[in-house]
Amino acid sequence: MSKPTQGSTPVDPATDARSNYDYRSPDVEEPGLVDDLEALVDGEVRFDSYTRNLYATDASAYHQLPVGVVVPTSTDDVQAVMQYCAEEEIPVLPRGGGTSLAGQTVNEAVVLDFKKEFNDVIAVDPEAATVTAEPGITLARLNGRLEEHGLKYAPDPAWGDKSVLGGCIGNNTTGAHSLKYEKADGYLESVEVVLADGTVTTFDWMTVDELHERAEEAEAVDEPGIEQQVYAVVSDILRNQRGEIKDRYPDLMRNVSGYNFDKLLEDAEERGEVNVGRLMAGSEGTLGIVTEATVSLEPIPNETSVVLLTYDDVLSAMHDVAPILEHDPAAVEVMDDVLLDLARETPEFKEAVGTLPDDTDSTLLVEFYADSVAEGKQKVADLLADRLPSYKTAVDPSEGASETTADELQAVDALEAYDDDRQAKFWKMRKAGLPILLSRTGDEKHWPFVEDTAVPAANLPEYVEDIQELFDEYDTFASYYAHAGPGVLHIRPLINLKAEDGIETMFEISDAVTDLVIEYGGSVSGEHGDGRARSTWNRKLYGEEIWNAFKRVKTAFDPQGLLNPGNVCGDSDPRENLRYDADYEFDAGFEPELQWANENGFQGMAELCHGCAGCTGHQETTGSIMCPTYRATENEEITSTRGRANMLRRAMSGDLPDDVFSEEFTTEVLDLCIGCKGCKRDCPSGVDMAKLKTEVKHEHHNREGIPLRDRLFANVETLYSLGSTFAPVSNLAAKLPGSGLLLEKTLGIARERELPTFKRETLQKWDETRLPALSEAEADRKALLIADPYTNYTQPEVGKAAVRTLEAAGVYVEIPEDVTDSGRPAHSKSLLDQSKATAEANVEALAPRVEEGWDVVSVEPSDAVMYQEDYLDLLAGEDVEAVAANSYSVMEYLDTFRLDEALNTEGEGLLSYHGHCHQTAASRDHHAVGVLRRAGYEVDVLDTTCCGMAGSFGYEAEHYSMSQAIGRLLFDAADDSAAEEIVAPGTSCRSQLDDYEGIDGKPPHPIEKLAAAVSL
Repeated sequence: MSKPTQGSTPVDPATDARSNYDYRSPDVEEPGLVDDLEALVDGEVRFDSYTRNLYATDASAYHQLPVGVVVPTSTDDVQAVMQYCAEEEIPVLPRGGGTSLAGQTVNEAVVLDFKKEFNDVIAVDPEAATVTAEPGITLARLNGRLEEHGLKYAPDPAWGDKSVLGGCIGNNTTGAHSLKYEKADGYLESVEVVLADGTVTTFDWMTVDELHERAEEAEAVDEPGIEQQVYAVVSDILRNQRGEIKDRYPDLMRNVSGYNFDKLLEDAEERGEVNVGRLMAGSEGTLGIVTEATVSLEPIPNETSVVLLTYDDVLSAMHDVAPILEHDPAAVEVMDDVLLDLARETPEFKEAVGTLPDDTDSTLLVEFYADSVAEGKQKVADLLADRLPSYKTAVDPSEGASETTADELQAVDALEAYDDDRQAKFWKMRKAGLPILLSRTGDEKHWPFVEDTAVPAANLPEYVEDIQELFDEYDTFASYYAHAGPGVLHIRPLINLKAEDGIETMFEISDAVTDLVIEYGGSVSGEHGDGRARSTWNRKLYGEEIWNAFKRVKTAFDPQGLLNPGNVCGDSDPRENLRYDADYEFDAGFEPELQWANENGFQGMAELCHGCAGCTGHQETTGSIMCPTYRATENEEITSTRGRANMLRRAMSGDLPDDVFSEEFTTEVLDLCIGCKGCKRDCPSGVDMAKLKTEVKHEHHNREGIPLRDRLFANVETLYSLGSTFAPVSNLAAKLPGSGLLLEKTLGIARERELPTFKRETLQKWDETRLPALSEAEADRKALLIADPYTNYTQPEVGKAAVRTLEAAGVYVEIPEDVTDSGRPAHSKSLLDQSKATAEANVEALAPRVEEGWDVVSVEPSDAVMYQEDYLDLLAGEDVEAVAANSYSVMEYLDTFRLDEALNTEGEGLLSYHGHCHQTAASRDHHAVGVLRRAGYEVDVLDTTCCGMAGSFGYEAEHYSMSQAIGRLLFDAADDSAAEEIVAPGTSCRSQLDDYEGIDGKPPHPIEKLAAAVSL
């Protein structure tokens, strides 16, 4: 299926993703359902197979196709859907970010996606310390709006930049700082709710007497409405089951299992008031649909201090939790050896873990809130002087240190952190625990089913010891991490759910762990809720009386059982509707061409995404690349790495109507992956979607042939050589009236784009006549500077600047004639036969020179990464490894060997710097910044993703609007910078910026600015 050519016609990038796709699924049993809903709502109605599969999973082990998806834009939309579905007896499921770990956001229901459109702040009241907001707003964006008032919404789950307020309420979320703050139910002041019959009501505070009065009024009515029935049932439970609630609910701040009757009872006894809306917290969408919430806020602490305690084993860490709590920390977080070992192998977290002492097995991250830095340091000093007296703290322990003589800590070492950057590294390592743990690509994975049990902190050592013995019986193991302070441990046993016995093992372990939890006074869920994984265990945890009370409340709110059925007190069997089971089959349909070093190879990578939604939160965070098209389309799930990976897996397991080589799948799923490589680094599990796409597109070419335009873009060396040979005629031809329209009609090249200007004198020709500034014998190093097609034929001035600067730094430079094209253009179009042949030829030419001591240096950053990383995907052997290990981009080269320190530089002024996405993904983009700063420039590093040009992507007519939408993120950052000049190392990036009217002239390459600063 081909998309219409967009050209100069404005196209909304949000619809550009699937501009020609029919959301009406031919396999919907009731086609009238789509028509009816479309007539009722302003939001989108999507019942196609692709959308249903996109919403069939969350971050759990479960999978179930929804009936369809509606994207509401208002309460009226939600009300209309609920009224219609109630009449037709169709289940309904409210969903936010889809980050749930227990399967509570997948069901055979009409899914309401609140995150995409229903995501704004309605009102902030700083004096009352409250905010009213829509359910789809992420917690990060919400707190961003509150920061200017010195306030925050206190529940802080690790995935707060992906999780939304409605989901936070639905899960009764808390977070790492629950030692200081309550769960979501403690902050819920008022909620607008659409009830199961479509009635819209507001629940807020009323006196206990008023509640009982409303209950009496309901009893006097022959057919009370849902709201009246709710008041009657809640009133009865608070009057007649007070003792059972106090006896059966665990004495824990972190229990989120079942409905939170304990909170209602606590409010009634302490305040004399009841807020029935607080039942929405932890209800997982089974009682009503929250469309607006007013929540109370907390002041942002002035300062924080952190100490990272290290241990020889996790049981020693567990022993220390209770005594640490005596010092009133804000958070106590644990990470064990399993998690730390995996983090050491993950590019994003390797550096952070490297700061730990050798042989560290486990850690406790302890954070304190303070009014000043000095007070924060003192709190750390008090803890360490009291419990770890042999450790020398940053503060004199004699000054105000505690004189308590309690048992010493079992910690081996302590790493203190008072500055923001160091604290952020420690927290980043801890918060990435879940996705790091799920970076395994084998059939055995650390599945969530007992991963957030909670017990009193004092019982943690014995509880963990018993858990380990239980896992030994089943010949498995787990990681222990998360919120040790309040007694919540994320425990994920390694299980193979593709085997029948693995599924039964999961069930038996869940049963046994529930018994242990009850024995130690805990809860089966301290954070992530019940869902499909744990609802069945609430009966054992609470007993028959409370279980029946749950069902009474559920029936009062939802008489037909339509709201997220099966969860909390339902009949969901944790062994059913699993993402993987004994019947699961995966068939790629081809033999992969690239090297796949991970376990299970291509299949392992295709199955790696576990749905944590790490790719969907980078609109709220900084320092990340992915996913440019998701950012540009604003919450379009199919443009996220999660969406693409899920669809690829589903297609290859035979669960989509189209296979991965169909035009439909290629266009709708893979087309807008621009190969920026951001997911390889920024996905905490390391899902490499760019590489997956390259494999699939290559096989697609093998089966369907290679389009002419792809062939042309893959052969840039030939095209640019011809352009240079016939310059200036070739440049004039491109400017003739109608030439742009002709190219768009014939080749699909966007008429808005200016074609490159070719130079008659190439970099190689210039090199033939120049005299080197120093001899090989005089040089400190010797480099082969690659004349890539862009530098050689269109911008030789960049190459000349590189040569002159390197020579001034004491490098002997040679420009080889036999190595020009790195293979990147062909590789980016998935022409792997061609890119592999180019790689083989280049390695054959370069390896002997590398062995002689030559370095390989590229001006173009994507070429440098091609040599450094992509060649290792294409080839194997010592030669390619040697070339990869000795290849550098020019600024990286100068920085790595500190060659620029030999230069006399006089750089002045403020530059804004946009890093190339490939280099950023490879964690190599910082080199240019360091060199420019040492040269005397001030550098403002722009927090940007891919520029949007992405090689040839931005030249393609059907992608022009998307390219510009992505580019807008860069343009806005450039506009906001105080710098008068922007620099960018990538040719694509500079072309994109050159087309932006807000920038005068084409931005220079960093090497040009460095060359300009050199005093020769």
